[in-house]
Amino acid sequence: ESLGVVGKAAVLPLCRALASHGNVTVRRAAAKTLTLIGDPKAIPALVKALLEDPDPVVQGSAVGAIAAVGAEGVAPLLEVLVNPAASSMQMGLASWGLAFVGAQAADALKIAAQSNNQKIRTAAIAALGDQIQALEDSQARNLLVDALADSCQEVRAEAATLLGKLNEPEWAYPLLIPKLTDSSDQVRKNAALSLMKLEAAEAIPRLQECLAIEGDPSVQAIFKLAINQLG
Repeated sequence: ESLGVVGKAAVLPLCRALASHGNVTVRRAAAKTLTLIGDPKAIPALVKALLEDPDPVVQGSAVGAIAAVGAEGVAPLLEVLVNPAASSMQMGLASWGLAFVGAQAADALKIAAQSNNQKIRTAAIAALGDQIQALEDSQARNLLVDALADSCQEVRAEAATLLGKLNEPEWAYPLLIPKLTDSSDQVRKNAALSLMKLEAAEAIPRLQECLAIEGDPSVQAIFKLAINQLG
């Protein structure tokens, strides 16, 4: 906390500690203190810690510090998503970091939502909630609608999940219903779960129809759960 008050003058020694200190507690504390300072100059050291430090707490704290920088942290987090050396956990942390940045980096996230890379599109769509709900960003809404028809099933699945988080059932309902028959089992599940979360009881007849023709047992279970909860 004291180093956080010192501010930017403490960034370089904190980065050195994060990169090379033998005590994991010190590395964790260095990353958390860099979060308090929020200086973009720390980003390279933080990305290195995310990708190379063996401690998952250090990795998570490094992502939090990158996100605390704001818009300048978006590009480095996106680079982690497309880094072939990044683990699933590291990519998941990067996605969380993007969601945490949220409305602070509205333009960068909207550009990312149109990327040619499906991992970047998926993460960006998941992070658009703040723009849509808090800022009432019409462009972000359109990107979410477009994501429901994306060629990548992961993007469609993330879009279906986000619709359930926005608490706008009148807007989301007609968008989610067609996804109950999507070619991807995960999209069908997410659509049903979002309808359930939105308490869209009017979806019960359509859920029952889709249940009758659904061939995947795991999707059938989700449809039944949604029907029971909504009923």
